[in-house]
Amino acid sequence: MREIPPGRLYEALLSLRTDEECRAFLEDLLTPGEIEAFVQRLEVARLLARGSTYEAAAEQTGASATTISRVRRALYRGAGGYRLVLGRMRE
Repeated sequence: MREIPPGRLYEALLSLRTDEECRAFLEDLLTPGEIEAFVQRLEVARLLARGSTYEAAAEQTGASATTISRVRRALYRGAGGYRLVLGRMRE
C-alpha cells in the first residue's frame, strides 16, 4: 500500500464547524466499533488524568488493561494530544 500523508485528514478535521458536522464526518469515516473505541479511550484518558486507578477506569469504561495501559502511556509520555484536548474540554 502506498503511504498517504495524513495532512488531508488533519485538514478535514479542522474544517468541521459544528457537532453535527463532526458526527456526520466520523459516521462516514469510521465504523461504529471504531467510534466506540475512540470514545472509550478518551474517557479512560479523562479518568486517568483526574487520578482514577486502572481498576476504576476499567470498571467505569469496560476498557481492557491493555487499552488502559496504552492510553496511560500516551497521556503521560505521548505527544500531548490527550492533555491538550482534555484541557480544552474542561467544563
